[in-house]
Amino acid sequence: MAFALVDCESFYASCERIFRPDLKNVPIVVLSNNDGCVIARSTEAKKMGIGMGVPWFKVRENFLEQNGQVFSSNFTFYGDISARVMNILEGFVPKIEIYSIDEAFLDLDSLKQNYNLCDFSCHIRSLVRQWTGIPVRIGIAPNKTLSKIAINEIKRRNIPTSVLHLSNKNQIRDALKHTSVSKVWGVGRRLNDHLNAAGINTALDLAEISPQNIRKKFSVVLERTVRELRGERCLNIEESISSKKQIVVSRSFGERVSNLKTLKPIVSNFSVRAAEKLRHEKQKCSQVSVFVRTSPFNKNKPQHSDLKTIKLFTPTNDTRDILAATKKGLLSIFRLGYDYAKAGIILNNFSNELTMQHSLFKDPNEPKGNTEFMRYIDQMNACEKQIYFGSQNTKKWSPMKQNMTSPKYTTNWYELPRVN
Repeated sequence: MAFALVDCESFYASCERIFRPDLKNVPIVVLSNNDGCVIARSTEAKKMGIGMGVPWFKVRENFLEQNGQVFSSNFTFYGDISARVMNILEGFVPKIEIYSIDEAFLDLDSLKQNYNLCDFSCHIRSLVRQWTGIPVRIGIAPNKTLSKIAINEIKRRNIPTSVLHLSNKNQIRDALKHTSVSKVWGVGRRLNDHLNAAGINTALDLAEISPQNIRKKFSVVLERTVRELRGERCLNIEESISSKKQIVVSRSFGERVSNLKTLKPIVSNFSVRAAEKLRHEKQKCSQVSVFVRTSPFNKNKPQHSDLKTIKLFTPTNDTRDILAATKKGLLSIFRLGYDYAKAGIILNNFSNELTMQHSLFKDPNEPKGNTEFMRYIDQMNACEKQIYFGSQNTKKWSPMKQNMTSPKYTTNWYELPRVN
């Protein structure tokens, strides 16, 4: 049995270096939407003590004084680079599970008879770096949980090849001994506190407890983790991506919004994006929620937070129907006299667009569903944003601060790198 976990190193920061070789060895941080807090750090920034999630204003002065480089998040660029990395990986193995934007599990079972898995993984790593510019770590082990442990060992031991194969019991035991239980895949902060209270501090401590006792005291999920730490395989490669249960599109504003005229097109933009995501999932929704809130950190201003849910008689993924529900919800919760800091759209109660059960009764306000029309709009907008709905803001909206965004080097013709 053999799994590999491919983990892109400091992914967002590594993306920013692809077209900026001058940033090699320079500390880099990437900020969240609205430039609020740090969501990614290069190795050099971590060594400076920059914490994940720390508010940018708290570390800004010290970081810039040490010649650090800061970027606003550029998710279009990061997503495209991720797709390129995953496409390369798919060419090497029969089964792959894309776990996140910067991680993928590979099934190596069919390859271990003919290849040295470490050499094979080093070859993969070399080609990914050559073809995309992204450095990756590859942890190989009998199952998913232990492959995560292998990645942690690569970091802890600073292995030069960035590849590690936990191939025997002694190697696995040593790795578990040096892994805090808080770093075990699936162990969150609350569960970690309970385990520590029970005297379980390392992954090895957890692995040595009877799986049956873990199931009785905690859960079947943690029992599965224990079994995997012991070398069993409980989790297989999931090639198909499960459908989402909910779609949320929201943003915090860099500048407070206090009037409905400004807020309506912002929320309309969110609705259009949510509808696009819904169609991409091949789903329809029967519940649309819209929410607004002021900043809880501004104690000197009046506070208001509210959410309105609109239930649709007939499930839909037509943008026009979602816009109508959003408008109705927003009008019912907006209040004058408040400086709103955030708004968002939530779509719920999904049904598959191909197998949806239709009602026997006609809705007097039946949605204007037109699948072909929506598909045409999606195709046009996938190339270049050209088609807008009347309630949208057609200008590049930005109460959201993103003043340090790098160019979309690989997805926008007008932002291609130029060589003088």
